[in-house]
Amino acid sequence: MSDTVALQRRKPAVLVDLIPGSLVRDASLVIGAACLVGLLAQVSIRLSFTPVPITGQTFGVLLAGTALGWRRGAAALSLYAVGGVAGIPWFAGHSSGYVGASFGYIVGFVLCAVLCGYLAERGADRSIRKSVPAMVAGEIVIYGCGVGWLAVSLHVGLAEAISLGFVPFVAGDAIKAALVAGALPGAWKLVGTEHPARAR
Repeated sequence: MSDTVALQRRKPAVLVDLIPGSLVRDASLVIGAACLVGLLAQVSIRLSFTPVPITGQTFGVLLAGTALGWRRGAAALSLYAVGGVAGIPWFAGHSSGYVGASFGYIVGFVLCAVLCGYLAERGADRSIRKSVPAMVAGEIVIYGCGVGWLAVSLHVGLAEAISLGFVPFVAGDAIKAALVAGALPGAWKLVGTEHPARAR
């Protein structure tokens, strides 16, 4: 069996690999995912006691990473971060540029997409039993970056940073993670194709 045939049998690794195409498809998906996260960022609620707003971004980040795979997911969230810093007003509340104490979450988005995409390429998005831990791992990465950056930026201790940057958001983000964790296995079942994860 040739290497080409063997590779074809191992694909697709993630959901978007079901879409025909290559470079144009990937570029469109990367841009589209960045725009989706930017759109969800506008679902924003400011809280009086913390510089971190409640947004819909986490849902988009988890979905982009797992559906696109780690390379395209990383590209999409890097585009989102770099584009926002460069002036595209798609951070929370139509903001752009360096957003101060909450910028650590944006850094965490990129790393979350890498981790969730990596796990998805190894089958973590095929069942709820596997997708839930993957979503939790992605959330840990986001909060690790976000809370750490918050502590340094505000010159506060870890306990206070957790109360400002984790406690008010964990319940909502758990719901978003559960939605993505349920949607991905459901999507695989909907297409009716059982594809093994790509070997590494």
